[in-house]
Amino acid sequence: MKTILNIIWLVLSGFWLFLAYLLAGVLLCITIIGIPFGIAAFRIGVYALWPFGYTTVERRDAGAASCVGNVLWLVLAGWWLAVGHIVTGIALCLTIIGIPLGIANFKLIPVSLLPLGRDIVRTDQPFTATSGW
Repeated sequence: MKTILNIIWLVLSGFWLFLAYLLAGVLLCITIIGIPFGIAAFRIGVYALWPFGYTTVERRDAGAASCVGNVLWLVLAGWWLAVGHIVTGIALCLTIIGIPLGIANFKLIPVSLLPLGRDIVRTDQPFTATSGW
């Protein structure tokens, strides 16, 4: 079932969201200071491309640097990416078939707003420390 949802997701919204994260990542990587944020954008972009079967978990070892980084991310890219998820989620929820995909889009909003200090893991192993990405 996850594969079918991922394929439908890819066609309806995943590819476009991936391109938005890719653009944000490239723009953030232009400066040396923005490279960690660009890497985070690429990581979340892959998650937005194929989200079913994966989830995010908080890293307990994330410190104050993640908090400061999340504030910078929110201002630089997070707000605009979250708006993209909101618009896409509402559009998908207009059809009965798109409701699960719209809900998945809404679940991506917190990670698009505050990505640092989170790991992306498979849903069958949500307590692992590394995401494998």
